[in-house]
Amino acid sequence: MRIASSSAFAVAMAAILLSPVVVRADTKPITLRLADSFPTTHFISKEAIVPWMEDITKQTGGKVKFEHFPAQQLGKAPDLLNLTQSGVADIGYVGVSYVSDKMALSGVAQLPGAFGTACQGTTAYMALARADTVRKQDYEANKVRLLFGFLLEPYQFYTVAKSVSMPDDLKGLKLRSTGGAMDIFARKIGAVPVRMAAPEVRESLSRGTLDGLIFPNESVMSYDLQSLVKFGTKGGNFGSFIVTLVINEDRWRKLPKDVQAAMNKANNAIMPKICKHIDDNVEAVVQKLTTAGVKFHTLTAAERKAFTDVTDTVAAEWADGLDKRGKPGSAVLKEFKAALAKAATN
Repeated sequence: MRIASSSAFAVAMAAILLSPVVVRADTKPITLRLADSFPTTHFISKEAIVPWMEDITKQTGGKVKFEHFPAQQLGKAPDLLNLTQSGVADIGYVGVSYVSDKMALSGVAQLPGAFGTACQGTTAYMALARADTVRKQDYEANKVRLLFGFLLEPYQFYTVAKSVSMPDDLKGLKLRSTGGAMDIFARKIGAVPVRMAAPEVRESLSRGTLDGLIFPNESVMSYDLQSLVKFGTKGGNFGSFIVTLVINEDRWRKLPKDVQAAMNKANNAIMPKICKHIDDNVEAVVQKLTTAGVKFHTLTAAERKAFTDVTDTVAAEWADGLDKRGKPGSAVLKEFKAALAKAATN
């Protein structure tokens, strides 16, 4: 698939961003409780969540403020959807892999080899998530509304004891997985997928209960894992992860229309910024990890093909599994491929 530039995403949003949002003077003060699992030093907190909150507060002249509960203060990462549904949090971070039983269709954007850059994946996924099927089954059915979402860059392998160049190098290794399609992929290469949220990874690595990770580069730094993993791959495309921020649907409907407009403007502004940050920083982060002692192996064309021969079968198996459960896996896979093609030409 062709790779779209991050500027395409920004251009698509330009008309929306140029339109001013006016909040009525009579709007009553509103405080929204936002919960996520990221430490405040994590790039997602610094580059996406905090700027998003600040933008809304600024747009509304201070009428909308946030109580921010980072670092799993209100609950573990896999529980944040339930906490938002129940109203404990008004707004919550949801990693769809952690709730793949409830947001199964969104997993299409996390298939290995699906896209080349974070911005291409983000553009395609948001088109899919705002269309009927995924919006209704993954969000409306869970009584939440998607505010914004973005994809991380293609994941790499990070291992403790051995360098990875071929699928056989991973046989028998216990690898952290986010679930869903990543579980399928890990099993196909002979690894043992171990589902866990990112905040739990450091402890598992330090205890020796994990042999490695399928993980994004920048999160290795954000979770301070560079002293625990010794080897990494470059040039692989081993899945990704969807970061979403959702709001309780009832809470959304009670917000004044002008506040909703301010929030939507902030949603559309943050997505091209965060995906561009991710794409622009891939090489810089790899250099920092190299300086910290991680030894990277750049996969050759032949080595990439060995992995591609495996990943090419994952999408069909993922879709077929959902079809058998009565969910439109194959249809959504087709929609996502079309969205990726469109993103590549914009």
